Amino acid sequence: MAASPHRSNDQPHDIAAHLMDQALGHLFSAALRTAAQHRIADHLSGGPRTAEQLAAATDTHAPHLRRVLRCLAARGIFREDATGAYGLTPSAQPLRTDVPDSLHPAVLMMTDELFLRTSAAMPDAVERDGASFERIFGAPLFAYLQSNPVVRRLFDDGMASLSAPVDEAVAEVYPFPESGTVVDVGGGRGGLLRAALRRRPELTGVLFDQPPPLAHHLLDGDELKGRWRTEAGDFFVSVPEGGDVYVLKHVLHDWSDGDCRRILRSCRTAMAAGTRLLIIDSVLPPGNTPHFGKTLDVAMMATVDGQERTAEEFATLLSAEGFRLTRVLPTSAFPSIVEAVAE
Repeated sequence: MAASPHRSNDQPHDIAAHLMDQALGHLFSAALRTAAQHRIADHLSGGPRTAEQLAAATDTHAPHLRRVLRCLAARGIFREDATGAYGLTPSAQPLRTDVPDSLHPAVLMMTDELFLRTSAAMPDAVERDGASFERIFGAPLFAYLQSNPVVRRLFDDGMASLSAPVDEAVAEVYPFPESGTVVDVGGGRGGLLRAALRRRPELTGVLFDQPPPLAHHLLDGDELKGRWRTEAGDFFVSVPEGGDVYVLKHVLHDWSDGDCRRILRSCRTAMAAGTRLLIIDSVLPPGNTPHFGKTLDVAMMATVDGQERTAEEFATLLSAEGFRLTRVLPTSAFPSIVEAVAE
């Protein structure tokens, strides 16, 4: 007798299959990395191709490549048609390297051994205090990056890729002032600052970070000429003074509460009363509500001893260092905008 299409997911074999599928999630990451490394999405930009055609174009083994593509297609990355050819899906489009806001560098970063080995050691992070990354690689993440320029470039490229959709989403939602100065603290290559300045022609900006990301900043061009400067430094020590809006995008989630308070203290010292601070990070919803931030949270735990936070946790951190949380604005991307004012 045929199985009912309404068969309950509570049946034992369904539970087992689901649990084992989750247990083998690392294989999906490996398959995704394989497709990214061989730029399969680029080769499909002109239309569907068979595994044999793709293998010839990428110098790979066709039978094995077909099995990888079949695994990815089962999760909505690529689609196999009736002829056996594979094509792009909406989820595969950002894997192309030639599209705006490509996530290709972000996928290569997130599936690198830098994070895979750290994630595999998550039981160690739970059993002990502190991130497992340092015990595996011999140094905290950011110190390790400083001494490994190739990995630092992989990390910076990946973060810039991951940030691009967020930058536009934040600039679209948040009412940056028509004039004044935005100080982007720990702003990486300056994607968010660029997006804000493009929308406000009279606005100026300061991109503040360490030298490696500043060396590859995104602020050149006639459109923004004369409206920005870069400044290298350590946000644990001090940040540039005189800004009208300060921004911390994907900064606080990298650090423990104690370190976050040091960063906020540096910002508050540089800010006049009434100046606004924007924290761009995941704001975790309560209960069992699905949210990408809940996955990112355990990644932060294992990698940098950081965390994603709830609105209440942000409010507590902010009030301890002279700020008052004023509102939380959702965006079309996964992070929200936590707005605070210096008191």
